Amino acid sequence: MIQAADIREWRTHDVLDTGGHKIGTLEAVYVNTSTDEPAMATVEVGLPTRRKLVFVPLGDATVGPGYVRVNYDKSLVKDGPSMGTDDVLPAEDEEAVFRHYGLPYEQGPGGERRLARR
Repeated sequence: MIQAADIREWRTHDVLDTGGHKIGTLEAVYVNTSTDEPAMATVEVGLPTRRKLVFVPLGDATVGPGYVRVNYDKSLVKDGPSMGTDDVLPAEDEEAVFRHYGLPYEQGPGGERRLARR
């Protein structure tokens, strides 16, 4: 299991797909609000003048010197829900992120968000 404190140290490092291809740069880590465990990361992708953030699950991710390798293909990640580099993920858009990767989504028992940026 990747610890939240450890994964935050990889901010600005490369994010690689299952084949070792660079997807982009790790921008932030989002934890599951019910467990406080790392759940998703935002990856900065795109051209220098048209950057955006895409979400990728951190389940089964591995870390190495200067990189985080996720268990998803680059094309799947880049085609996923995205937001601007200065934006915040709206609560109503969380479910679409999970659905894109075929992951179950449930709000907290009180209707609270599932993801929180750390």
